[in-house]
Amino acid sequence: MKTKFHSKGFVLGNYWGGGKGSYPARRINADTKEELLETANAMLKSGALDSGMGYESLIGAVLIITKQSIREYEGKEYRNYEDETVFIGNLTDKETEFLSDIVEQMI
Repeated sequence: MKTKFHSKGFVLGNYWGGGKGSYPARRINADTKEELLETANAMLKSGALDSGMGYESLIGAVLIITKQSIREYEGKEYRNYEDETVFIGNLTDKETEFLSDIVEQMI
């Protein structure tokens, strides 16, 4: 059985000149959840997790991490998907709630 991890989500950042807002995060692919989170945290710190808004700085992010399990049986591939929501960065309770609302609208 093979396992892969993918993430999508939203960053929360500080706009140039004041204010905060959210924008889609870059998608990340990894072989393990730990590797994915390590990459996401490094990208958050460098500002690279933002997929194009161009914030002054990033505060945090919500990631929907999908674990994809792939099993081959009698020559056919079968896939199972499990989703988990993870928050990274230095988010307040209010910011976490804000990002949670965005994710709920996405579903």
